[in-house]
Amino acid sequence: MVGSGIAGLTYALEAAAQGTVCILTKSLAEDTSTRWAQGGIAAVIHPDDRFECHVEDTLTAGDGVCHRDAVEVLVHEGPQAIKSLVEWGVQFTRVGGRKSAYDLHREGGHGTARILHARDLTGAEIERALLEAVRNHPSIRLVENRLALELVTPHFLVGKRAEDPLACHGVYALDPESGLIETYLAGATILCTGGVGQVYQHTTNPNIATGDGIAMAWRAGARIANMEFIQFHPTMLYDPARPSFLISEAVRGEGAILRDSRGVAFMENEHPLKDLAPRDIVARAIDRRMKELGDPCVYLDLSALHHGEARKKFPTIHARCLESGLRMEKDLIPVVPSAHYLCGGIDTDLNGQTSIPGLYAVGECAHTGVHGANRLASNSLLEAVVFAKREEVIIRHELDSVRRLMWDYVGIVRCTDRLLRARRQLRSLLVEVEDFYKQTVITPSLLELRNIARTASLIVECALRRKESRGLHSTLDFPEHAPDASRDTLLRHRV
Repeated sequence: MVGSGIAGLTYALEAAAQGTVCILTKSLAEDTSTRWAQGGIAAVIHPDDRFECHVEDTLTAGDGVCHRDAVEVLVHEGPQAIKSLVEWGVQFTRVGGRKSAYDLHREGGHGTARILHARDLTGAEIERALLEAVRNHPSIRLVENRLALELVTPHFLVGKRAEDPLACHGVYALDPESGLIETYLAGATILCTGGVGQVYQHTTNPNIATGDGIAMAWRAGARIANMEFIQFHPTMLYDPARPSFLISEAVRGEGAILRDSRGVAFMENEHPLKDLAPRDIVARAIDRRMKELGDPCVYLDLSALHHGEARKKFPTIHARCLESGLRMEKDLIPVVPSAHYLCGGIDTDLNGQTSIPGLYAVGECAHTGVHGANRLASNSLLEAVVFAKREEVIIRHELDSVRRLMWDYVGIVRCTDRLLRARRQLRSLLVEVEDFYKQTVITPSLLELRNIARTASLIVECALRRKESRGLHSTLDFPEHAPDASRDTLLRHRV
């Protein structure tokens, strides 16, 4: 299994009851997107909430592209997923003592408060508990600092015959310290490699989110779906002098209001849910307002919170804002949209099976159909649980080129001309990267560049195929929904 976020660790703990599990992770086990998740995990646990409401909220946010059967699985199995997390040691915030009710937040797109959280460090708490359980399990082996290189498929095997069926038998991985390539064979290979945020210049994702699993699966011949649906989180703290930092949607759920540089609460006329509208709507409204006024950011106004509430409810965000000289309850907090989450990925069925026998995908790298054209806030962690240096200057230059290209041409609002330009430049760059890959020493940076370039190309191809605006995919050339386009955008690489 490749990946040590919530999806990988959950799968490992479940599978270890039936046999041995080996987890490969490209850095330290704690270095995952899961660890940075602030808001929480959505589930129907309050007696006044209903499964049908969570389903409908998810379908509405997904803008007609969700697979209803996958959404039903997600929602109905959500409470059991929460129970499992608690049994593994996750401590969600409660209203009072240890046996009191959970403190539930409300986030954008949700009709009610159903977000369990651990203050504003939910992901870190989940990662802590699951890693502790994994490290204490006798049937799980955790191998850190291994970069998955390729999937072991018939075209790599000695003695392959032309009639051998396509199947996955494990992974090849690089040990960056020794420079050796290791082979890990397995009856079932599970990709839990997370997202693709590093494809973009501005992202809330950690440095490891380079599309590795998706690119490997594509090269092996797996079916890929809906890569055009990239979710931009509306509110990343705008502080060019420091690393990116997410301001959780739960802050708006507690009453924070978005304002432009003139003080106008611009979400009032954008959507009935105003500042708690689905993320695609909020991100586009912010993008539009910034362009109209020529501003680098908009602002979050938290003055509606009572004194001391921000520090109590969001201690991590409060501390980070102080580092930037901002007091959450008195100062306007500058924010901008930032690439955040991939709603497409390696196409799977409801059991995580990809189009390649023996290969499974879970978590953000997988396309289960749950998120459709736009992920509902805090459904991602739930999905993961439920569906269980000579060349360095050249590489860095090429990597920056891909990110700038994606940010400029394949961002929040798109058009066919810019997408075609991106396609031409990426095709040329992919040829250069592949030549470089074959002729030089393999390094972690080169592997990530190769995967980022391929993942960026898949995003562009999916975006070009969808001749409409829907959910997270907004194009000036096709501003309306197409009547027959609520289907998935599927790509397949012939090997």
